[in-house]
Amino acid sequence: MTPTVPPASPRGVAAIEAALATMPLSPGVYRMLNASGEALYVGKARVLKKRVTAYTQLARLPERLRRMVSETVAMEIVTTHTEAEALLLEANLIKRLKPRFNILLRDDKSYPWLMLTEDHDFPQIAKHRGARTRKASYWGPFASAWAVNQTVTAMQRVFLLRSCADTVFANRSRPCLLHQIRRCSAPCVGRIDRAGYAALVAQARAFLSGRQGAVQQELAAGMEAAAAALEFERAAAIRDRIRALTHVQGTDVINPASLTDADVIAAWQAAGQTCVQVFFIRGGRNNGNRAFFPVHTKGEEVPEVLAAFIGQFYDDKPPPPLLLLNQDLAEQDLIAEALRLKAETFGGRGRVDIVVPRRGEKHAVMAHAELNAREALERRLAESAGQAKLLDGVAELFGLPGPPARIEVYDNSHIMGASPYGVMIVAGPEGFVKAAYRKFSIRGPVAPGDDFAMLREVFQRRFGRALRENKDPAAPPPDWPDLVLIDGGAGQLSAARTVMSELGAHDLKLVGIAKGPDRDAGREWFHTGGRPPFQLPPRDPVLYFLQRLRDEAHRFAISTHRAGRSKAFVASELDEIAGIGPGRKRALLNHFGSARGVKQAGLHDLEAAPGISRQIARLVYAHFHPGVRVEG
Repeated sequence: MTPTVPPASPRGVAAIEAALATMPLSPGVYRMLNASGEALYVGKARVLKKRVTAYTQLARLPERLRRMVSETVAMEIVTTHTEAEALLLEANLIKRLKPRFNILLRDDKSYPWLMLTEDHDFPQIAKHRGARTRKASYWGPFASAWAVNQTVTAMQRVFLLRSCADTVFANRSRPCLLHQIRRCSAPCVGRIDRAGYAALVAQARAFLSGRQGAVQQELAAGMEAAAAALEFERAAAIRDRIRALTHVQGTDVINPASLTDADVIAAWQAAGQTCVQVFFIRGGRNNGNRAFFPVHTKGEEVPEVLAAFIGQFYDDKPPPPLLLLNQDLAEQDLIAEALRLKAETFGGRGRVDIVVPRRGEKHAVMAHAELNAREALERRLAESAGQAKLLDGVAELFGLPGPPARIEVYDNSHIMGASPYGVMIVAGPEGFVKAAYRKFSIRGPVAPGDDFAMLREVFQRRFGRALRENKDPAAPPPDWPDLVLIDGGAGQLSAARTVMSELGAHDLKLVGIAKGPDRDAGREWFHTGGRPPFQLPPRDPVLYFLQRLRDEAHRFAISTHRAGRSKAFVASELDEIAGIGPGRKRALLNHFGSARGVKQAGLHDLEAAPGISRQIARLVYAHFHPGVRVEG
């Protein structure tokens, strides 16, 4: 990273001109920085100096870029060997820094994959997310957990592969229900030998790799041979597998026969918003679809949004060999070259083609994706209109100057004071903003069950930190709420007010939502400053909206508490053993599945666990069996 302007550089055009004095004539990425050092904009260029010079010609810039230039006080550049490398780096920086003048893809979810293990005599088929630490083959990505679960079920019906964990497999004494309903060949109890199971795995691999025809022919030949040998029961079982395979291979516009590995990406724009619909096609099968809504200004055209989306979407995942789009891109060849480089980082080879189909089956697939994009955007616009009316109602109810752009809701959860947590959820014009949710593990000292003290600690940490880190005292901190809702009555509201008064934040609207008589939903009391507690009519839409916010905070608090309690239980079971650090603890839990599994394991089982030495195994066994003498 090469800073080209000192921190005390002049603003706007003068800052950019100072940066141009030392800017090279090479490909690279540039960043516009504001007075706080935050990135305003990230861009790439084939010739950095030529591209950045355009920002000094204010008369030719749109209003959005003129505002960006006026806030710029410094620039940073990173040079690259090629423009394609610059495009990849630009997408990575935009996704990581989220500059507010760029088109942003807000996609922080990981995608599930289908995993077929390779470190067991009888491989397991299962859904997988996260890092690929286990030796296995992976297929995907899938658009959702539902899509990959459907595929796992289909693979069980056709190929009878096990989906149970290794620990369950090792401890079975009789077949499970999946064998009874003909979804597993029961290798755990010897109903199939290693060679027979390996043949099923080979067929599954061929199917997932797109060789469905060869698998069907092999099954048909097996059924005929069984029938000729008068093994009618085996022939009937193979027939059922063929039927299941035929059902899975159903071909229509959703499962196009002419596509093997491709992503179908269609964009639709209306009312200044864009929906991008992505269909994942792998091995000739539809792995599901997902709608995305990139953040951009109203002046951005569909090709610009689509190009930015593609760069950020494939920043952390391998692109397929073919992308079908519904719009031509300005730098289509450059983007294809960048995607080829990205595929190589994931071990792929060959070119990545970007095609805009005009006729035939590919065009029908694209038209279907475009229809989905249009319908998803229409639903979102309708929901946004309804949400806007509700926010107007909230503003009127609580005397806000305008509809709130950010509402924060707070709740606590504990059991008799154990594993106490506070949570914050966030909602706004687009609904719940789950990326902004926060968890607060209560540090104390807090008396068990003291909800007021827990709430005070949460508010001190949330708002105290925001005020300390605010670099412009004349303006509210970033992400400052317009309205704060608290699950509780007058006592919780008083505790929150005390904290905000101590912090010097007197203008923040605080509202307590207290449960009504007998804790009935619909009879809540609202506590806020300047008026006595009040209730809303039972069927008021604003009441339903506020209840939904409160219920979401309660759900998040309960799930956070349960996760923390489970973590504390595991820690108390294994962390008490001297010599068991995070690495060995993880190895034991991965091998035995739980702390209880470790506790119940025999000495020989512990010694056989990966990453556990004989000495450590004896140490663990002795901890859980203090009355048993361990020889050696």
